[in-house]
Amino acid sequence: AGGTGSGKTTLSNQIIAHVGLEHIAYIQHDYYYSDLGDMPLTERVKRNYDHPNSLETTLLVEHLTMLRRGEVAHVPIYDFATHARSTETKQIDPMPLIIVEGILVLCEPALRSLMDIRIFVDTDADIRFIRRLKRDIEERGRTMQSVIDQYTTTVRPMHTEFVEPS
Repeated sequence: AGGTGSGKTTLSNQIIAHVGLEHIAYIQHDYYYSDLGDMPLTERVKRNYDHPNSLETTLLVEHLTMLRRGEVAHVPIYDFATHARSTETKQIDPMPLIIVEGILVLCEPALRSLMDIRIFVDTDADIRFIRRLKRDIEERGRTMQSVIDQYTTTVRPMHTEFVEPS
């Protein structure tokens, strides 16, 4: 866990590179954003994606429980450019190790209870914001102003309320 742009994915990738992908199931909490595909895009962009209610965590808990039992899980694929889930899913096979990564994974008791080890990546807010700005413009097709607006209206307040305390 950790704030937006803290280095969660980088750390996860380093662990995977060291241990080997053949031993790790990797799931991002971001896969589980609620599907808003039936809502007009103009409304989707206004949603608060940094509140725990924006994610379908119960489905993630279900998938983790399946993986822990040795069962395959078919996780959603989320499109950040359209703010909607794909109709396709990604197959995650059970592995000896499971990495679950996301800003809100430690604030959810049901999710936390499935974890043996918890890591919080703590990075200065200015570094996190710069990383997010760069990522959202380059990878998600957002404008600088839209990233700044989202950061000030939802990302930062939700970080203070939910992520930081976790």
